[in-house]
Amino acid sequence: MDNRAEVREFLISRRAQVAPGQVGLPAGSNRRVKGLRRSEVATLAGLSVEYYTRLERGAISGASPQVLESLARALNLDDAERAHLFDLAHAASPVARPPRRRNSKSYVPHQSLQWALDAVTAGPAFVRNGRMDLLAVNPLARAFYNDCYDMPGQAPNIARFTFLDDRAHEFYPDWDAFAEVTVSILRTEAGRDPHNKELHDLIGELSTRSEEFRTRWGAHNVRHHGTGFKTFNHPIVGEMTLAFEGLEMAAEPGLTLTIYAAEPGSPSAERLQLLASWAASEYGVQLAPERTVADS
Repeated sequence: MDNRAEVREFLISRRAQVAPGQVGLPAGSNRRVKGLRRSEVATLAGLSVEYYTRLERGAISGASPQVLESLARALNLDDAERAHLFDLAHAASPVARPPRRRNSKSYVPHQSLQWALDAVTAGPAFVRNGRMDLLAVNPLARAFYNDCYDMPGQAPNIARFTFLDDRAHEFYPDWDAFAEVTVSILRTEAGRDPHNKELHDLIGELSTRSEEFRTRWGAHNVRHHGTGFKTFNHPIVGEMTLAFEGLEMAAEPGLTLTIYAAEPGSPSAERLQLLASWAASEYGVQLAPERTVADS
């Protein structure tokens, strides 16, 4: 990917989202641009207009952390946007090394990692990369994402399922929110690793085949996505609202371990147990402790 274009479009998109009144400037009646002018961003960041113009044209290589922090404050960037700006600057550095990433096609989880995933029996647990490939799963996650594994000729990938499989609109009751999150994860990864061919190919495929993806990709939105609640409509057991926690893997940079869990005693917990029973019969494995009369 062209890092200069990424920098340019990100800064322009963030500048357009800041209203003058948000930063104490008069709105005026003769503005010809949405959001702030370049000169206003430069003043707020303590930079010359010429230097900020070079930055916005993509020449961010060599920008100091102090300059980047000043830009982040001037543009009212949130934590995720600030981190993305720093990632873009790092990737533009002539001495920056590409982040170490495993090839998803040849990735095989360590035996200890698979043991750890299989030890999670009450909810889906899986490892994904920044492309949103499902690289390792416990049996319940395999059942949970059954439709992702059912796309002919494709490795299981959450982003491809979200935008290219009609079943995703049933699986995600709030499809728009899931689509936004999916694009923000890919956009964040593109900032960290702009020369990743696998990522580039996936984004090209989604851009070509999905107008919904193209529109969202052009917005340059990023966000942190590590904890919260999501609602799913699983084709086997129905609707479930699950908490999730995403953990960056220290031993495998760029990979995220995610665990879903239901509130104990809730209808969602009962449906997860039903899914575990279905998966046990489907795959021939025991996924969760059997309930006893005392548990009822």
